Amino acid sequence: MFWACLAQPALARNDVLHLSFQDVLNSPEAKGKLDSRVRFFLAGQNTPKVVKTLGSDVSNPKTNGFNKTAAQACNWAALSALIALQKRTLQNGGNAVIEIVSFYKGKEFSSATQYECHDGAFAVAVSLKGTYATIED
Repeated sequence: MFWACLAQPALARNDVLHLSFQDVLNSPEAKGKLDSRVRFFLAGQNTPKVVKTLGSDVSNPKTNGFNKTAAQACNWAALSALIALQKRTLQNGGNAVIEIVSFYKGKEFSSATQYECHDGAFAVAVSLKGTYATIED
């Protein structure tokens, strides 16, 4: 009973990181997993002329951070999100994902160069929201 008074609630770690989107696209892992027919554009980036939009969606994968730096784990989760968005883009007949923003727990973070990652005690989470589109080459 006495120890219950001294117990402190455990606080879950949730570090917010803003990392380079281009680093994800340029990573060796991305070269083998991203289809060159699909291009990715963060909100605020210049895009070629949009011919048609095909809907939008959110991808929010998580990964464990075991044996990885926070940046490595975040980039892996971001790449997983891009792979999911790419798959749906191709299924919808598009060739780009445009207006990409971070969308963790419904809170938008927009940058023309960075994405947001949440590094927790046991898992890393990235949530990306984008619009599927057909753009001119």
